[in-house]
Amino acid sequence: MQKSMAISSGGIVNVMSDDTDLVRTARENPAAFGLLYERYRDRIYSYLLARTNSEEDAADLTQHVFTRALAALQQYRSHKGSFLTWLFTIARNASNNFLQRRHATVTWDYVPEVLHPLTELEPEAVVLRQEALIRLRTLFNALDQHKRELLTLRFVAGLTAAEIAVVLGKSEAATKKQLTRTLHLLKEQYYDVHE
Repeated sequence: MQKSMAISSGGIVNVMSDDTDLVRTARENPAAFGLLYERYRDRIYSYLLARTNSEEDAADLTQHVFTRALAALQQYRSHKGSFLTWLFTIARNASNNFLQRRHATVTWDYVPEVLHPLTELEPEAVVLRQEALIRLRTLFNALDQHKRELLTLRFVAGLTAAEIAVVLGKSEAATKKQLTRTLHLLKEQYYDVHE
């Protein structure tokens, strides 16, 4: 099977391969599902970790997501979206069910360090960075669940606006608009306090 590499505007490397062939093979031989599991396990786990705030819960939910995906593999239709977006839809539904039972929220602490603002390592800069992160964490946690989920799908799961749209069942244009508005709102609220 041929694979090609592409770097998205966010710097995330995507492996573009024909998941449809892997799905077809896994439908005939469930043991082949392991290749899909290996390919997407870490992204699903990172997303679920950000949603649950617990490594144990994220690991359990990751297992649940892939078990459900394997059981429902015959129902996957590539013309409705990529296997990745189908998998994230299952992960989103599983985490929503979990959160409804637990009333948990996404915490800023699980957003990858690479996405946090960078500063020098001088003591004053470290203090300023910590203050900025506390402020950003507070603003992030004050967002409604839908906006936090949008940001988590974009920056933790690394999904594109088009992929998020499929996961959420919305149009790409509406998803892009919501992402832009949410980021603008965070920026505006952040700088209102600091100006």
